[in-house]
Amino acid sequence: MRIAIVGAGLAGLTLSAALHRNGIAAHVYEQAPELAEVGAGIQLAPNAGRLLHRLGLADRLDKVAVRPVALEMRRYHDNAVLFRHGLGADCADLYGAPYYTVHRAHLHQALLDLLPSDSVTLDSQVVAVTDREEDVLLEFADGRSATADLVVGADGIHSLLRARIVTDQPRFSGHAAYRGLVPAERLSHLLDEPKVLLWFGPGQHVVCYPISGGRTISFVATAPAGGWRVESWQASGSVEELAEAYEGWHPEVLGVLRAADSVQKWALHDRDPLRRWRDGRVVMVGDAAHPVLPFGAQGAAQGIEDAAALARCLTDATPTGLDEALDRYERNRRPRIAAVRAWVQSNTRNHHYDDGEQQRQRDGAMDANWGLTSQEWLYGYDAERLDG
Repeated sequence: MRIAIVGAGLAGLTLSAALHRNGIAAHVYEQAPELAEVGAGIQLAPNAGRLLHRLGLADRLDKVAVRPVALEMRRYHDNAVLFRHGLGADCADLYGAPYYTVHRAHLHQALLDLLPSDSVTLDSQVVAVTDREEDVLLEFADGRSATADLVVGADGIHSLLRARIVTDQPRFSGHAAYRGLVPAERLSHLLDEPKVLLWFGPGQHVVCYPISGGRTISFVATAPAGGWRVESWQASGSVEELAEAYEGWHPEVLGVLRAADSVQKWALHDRDPLRRWRDGRVVMVGDAAHPVLPFGAQGAAQGIEDAAALARCLTDATPTGLDEALDRYERNRRPRIAAVRAWVQSNTRNHHYDDGEQQRQRDGAMDANWGLTSQEWLYGYDAERLDG
């Protein structure tokens, strides 16, 4: 079987690595002319980490990532700790894999290094995909073409291949995310006990954590976007504008935000879930299938889960059983994504409550909702353990 993967993001590269591990030929086509070091920090819960370990990345992650010892949720105006649970060894013992914080670019490079050097073709913008009797034809903007037995759309929230299934558009959330990277020496007190810190406040929140082996602090701060609609890793925001958006928050929060030399500003969008995940011999993974807002640190993890599940289904497939394999993939992934999406939508509301009764109820239920053992449904899930 020959698999063509459109998009060299985390989901596409994870799928390629998993297929190569299982002896299936896969080639990745990426429209960008080069793979630049872009992005900022991401969190990888055990449901993603264990899958990356199986690909052989445990040692690599230990070199480039951080294993935070705890997660702390704090109040926006007085920095009071509302809730804390251990990560570190407790998380690894309970779920069989650590909780990591890592620079997206470092994980991206680690996945690339798992692949044969000739398995990714850059500067390859797909403009058409056509099912034929014996294969699928991919046509590129520069006139080139390629064929495959199956095409996987891993081309993100603005997926071209998604249009085979539905003609929707990304939906603006009303929020923007400011992403910043700070040399750790400027915030050295945050390394005394490396942890994930979340500050909740009316209409917005901040999360920060160390990455790059503890050399860098990554933060994401949300705020109402106003007229901003730009989605790009390269779009610049203003540190002063960001600090003004957090006027009245505790000096600890403002100290993190003001420590950055620059920030990127990203308008947050999502899309409705697909009614089906494939059309003919084209199937979707990651944000192309189910983008979600980043209020749960599961966007990258769910793309990695998709990749692992699809690779398992294809590996188990008989030569004539492609339809059955793709049905199995969708049947297993749809309920999982629905549950994660519902949880993210809940977080979108409860992270941003105004001071008052809803906020007090949220704070009183944190152990039940966010405690380490209460995350078994999320962290304990194994995407390669399939039903049916």
